[in-house]
Amino acid sequence: MKTLLQLNSSLFSNQGQSSLLANKFVAAWQADHADGKVIVRDLATSPIPHLDGERFGAFLSKPETRTAEQQAVVDFSDGLINELKSADIVVLGLPFYNFGLPSVLKAYFDHIARAGSTFKYTEQGPVGLLTGKKAVIFATRGGKYAGTPADTQTDYVRGFFGFLGITDVEFVYAEGLNMGEEGKQAALTQAHDKIAQLNLALAA
Repeated sequence: MKTLLQLNSSLFSNQGQSSLLANKFVAAWQADHADGKVIVRDLATSPIPHLDGERFGAFLSKPETRTAEQQAVVDFSDGLINELKSADIVVLGLPFYNFGLPSVLKAYFDHIARAGSTFKYTEQGPVGLLTGKKAVIFATRGGKYAGTPADTQTDYVRGFFGFLGITDVEFVYAEGLNMGEEGKQAALTQAHDKIAQLNLALAA
């Protein structure tokens, strides 16, 4: 049985353009995988606490020395990691806020990047432990940034997933959504066409 993990990071939750595109893809995936499992984590309605010194200290603490509060922090992080480990496909709705990631997504990343759990250090450098997965990223932007120095997301997200061992990463862009209705509809149509192509490939 295939498992898909959907991560929505729009502050508008299910109504954000990135979430709507991700939802469309996931619905088509479900239609082609009747026995598949979908896990949805909405970072707007269930935000991840931002990493601070106390939470990071809990990650570094030895199990036998942890307080109850530290163990709760580790258990929460472990739950997120286990969701990710169980997934064959990761679908991420990624809006573009002030030239960067939504802060809730960065908080999520900070809780799943843990040495010994999702990557390990070796003499040759870090090695990702989450191999054999595919990630599909639905990147929505009000302007047009892909392929320019202002696109701070693509390399960062691809690099982050690669650090964890997820190297099969595909981006679907819908840009210029605030640059007039005609351009918006053209961008969304192009994204919908890409979704259809992706689902055909995954169903094959």
